[in-house]
Parts: sequence; C-alpha cells; structure tokens
Amino acid sequence: MTNPQPPAPLPKIAGLKLGAAGAAIKREGRDDLLLIELAEGSSCAAVFTRNAFCAAPVTVARGHLSHNPRWLLVNAGNANAGTGSRGLEDAEQTCRLVAGLTGGSAEQVLPFSTGVIGEYLPVDKIAAALPRAVEALTEDGWARAARAIMTTDTVPKLAHRQISLAGQTVTLIGIAKGAGMIHPDMATLLSYIGTDARVDAGLLQALLAEAANQSFNCVTVDGDTSTNDSLVLMATGASAVDVAGEHLPAFKAALQAVCDELAEAIVRDGEGATKLMRVVVEQARDEAEAHQVANTVALSPLVKTAFFASDPNWGRILAAVGRSGCPGLDIAKVSIWLGDVQIVENGARASSYTEEAGQRVMAASDITVRVALGRGEATQRVLTCDFSYDYVKINAEYRT
Repeated sequence: MTNPQPPAPLPKIAGLKLGAAGAAIKREGRDDLLLIELAEGSSCAAVFTRNAFCAAPVTVARGHLSHNPRWLLVNAGNANAGTGSRGLEDAEQTCRLVAGLTGGSAEQVLPFSTGVIGEYLPVDKIAAALPRAVEALTEDGWARAARAIMTTDTVPKLAHRQISLAGQTVTLIGIAKGAGMIHPDMATLLSYIGTDARVDAGLLQALLAEAANQSFNCVTVDGDTSTNDSLVLMATGASAVDVAGEHLPAFKAALQAVCDELAEAIVRDGEGATKLMRVVVEQARDEAEAHQVANTVALSPLVKTAFFASDPNWGRILAAVGRSGCPGLDIAKVSIWLGDVQIVENGARASSYTEEAGQRVMAASDITVRVALGRGEATQRVLTCDFSYDYVKINAEYRT
C-alpha cells in the first residue's frame, strides 16, 4: 500500500535550496546524498529520537542546533549508529567538508543519516559526491530531495500548504522518509519542513514539538523506535510575514496539516503494508491515557495480522484494550466499533454484530477502530498498518 495519489506540483521557498547527488553509499545508480542550504538569518528547530543508542549525527546535530544552522547534510544507506567515537568524528568530518565547500563554519551544519546500523560511514564517498550536491542546489529541488533520503520507502513523501497572511502568501513544504522501524519518540525517521515565514527560533521549536506530538508521535508501523529519528523545521523569513500574534493560529494549522499528511504517508508506505488503520480512543480520562490505549491496540501483532487477513477477529482488539494499563477500567462501560459496525457494547459482544458486517469493514484498505472507554472526555488517534508476509521478508533481507 502506497500513497493513493502522486504528490502535487510544489511551489518554491525563497531562501531555501536543496541539492542531491549519488554517493553510492549502499548501491550505485541513485541519489543518496542531500544538502539543504538556508539563507543567512533563517531560524531552525528540531526534535530528535530519545533512543539511548542515538546515532552519531543526532548527537552532533543536537550540539550544532544552537549555532544558527545554515546547512543540513543527509545521507541514506548508512545510519552511522552504534559506531562509537569514530562515528562522532565521521559525522563532524562531514560537517567540515560542507563548511569547506560553502565558506561557512562546521558548527552551522546539521548532519543526518539513515540506513544500516553498526557500519562506519563511508566519508570518502560523501566527500567525492558533495561537490555535485552543492552544484545541484536549487529552490526547485524538493522532489529530488525526497527521493534521495529514501531507504526501504517505495514512494517519495512530500506535502505542502500555502496560506494568505497579511496579504502575502506563506508557503510550507515538507519531505519525509520512513517505512520500517517506525514508532517515533519525538519525531520520525527523517523529515524536513521549510517555510518562508518569519519565526524566531524559540517559537519555531515550540510549534514543531506540538505539531510532532499530534502527528509523527501518533503513528506506528512496527513498534521499533529508530536510533536516527530527526524532524527539522526551517524558517527563512523571506516572505517577511511574522507569524507571531494574530497570524499564529493559521500558521499552526498549516504546519499541523503538513505534518499530518507526511505522517500518514509514512504509515501508508509501511513495509509490506496493505491496510491503513486509524485507532481512535475516546472517553478517556486524559489524552495520555487515550494515547496509551490506542498505541496498545495499534502495536498488537495479533491485531495487525488479523487486519492483513481481513479477519474480523474482534477479540484481539478487546484483549489489547484490556491489557493497555488503564487503572480501574470498568469493562461494562467499554464499547468498540470496526468502522460503522459496533462489535462490543458495554463490555460484551454487541447484540447487533454479525460476522458478515465485520467482514465487510475488514475488506477495505482504510479502516477505523473506535474505542469508547466511558470514563472521561479525552480523545486521541494513532495511525498504524497491518503486518503482512512482505514485512517479514523485507526485514529479513534488509542487509542483503
């Protein structure tokens, strides 16, 4: 299952250029190196994985984020994770390479990597390809950039919005990669969003964290949090529209829409996925509880394999809700629906439920599971996908 439609033609963001090149990091014949250049005076925010074994580029990027970043360097095919002190030096060296070609400082470069864990970064290949990435820098580079950061993705992932603020058009464009090892904790595998709005770094960071929590942190493919998760929001200010004050709600909504679209695209392209599932938990005591229950259902291998088989085995959903850790859950108040079909009413099989009705819902490619806990007013949604034979095959053969 992939994105239902090809991405729409993209506008440009003044002050932001992208250039891709092939470095043959994992294989020949494809772009796997991306350089993003920001105009002087741009602001930058980022959220990263909280995995204790975070990759070397994550550590370096965190340290460089406060130095007014001007360049982002991304490579696919090698995660530079689990590589110790050499990995850190390799990540720093790639920053120095960018600085040497652009005239900036190494601290103004944020490095990012994705791919196989535990192998040293081929810095020599990156050094050889980097001049071509610099030469390729263009404001039209979004589509090529989205392809350059792919690993097991089957399609590039892009989203954009344009809104009118203070009589001017403000643009947001985002790209993302990710199909497996998706259970974000602060971000998703790799995602880069740019805007020509003027936003100071502090506000930009707060906006990004909020948008990520409601989008990328509400998706899961397989329950594995990557060592390299990184999400970056860049604001060039070229439109001269300051989004603080009266313009903030409209900008927040546009940013959330871009993040939501990219997050859903990742789940749709989940490794081997054939179905998209929306798990909605309502009537929880608070959003944290709603998210916990939704995540438990979305992560269940038994639930995910039943959906792949189009089997309305609703007992698996019921069991997942029951083990989700809600203290004092009154099962007599719990109701569950598959699409428009109620399967559980007041903690037991709904009297109106039939296997034929459940089968009809399960045959669809987009399915909503709705759980009402009957203990509050909070609601949360988590997106996930099914587990297919191909998921096992893709991951069993990942390094071959």
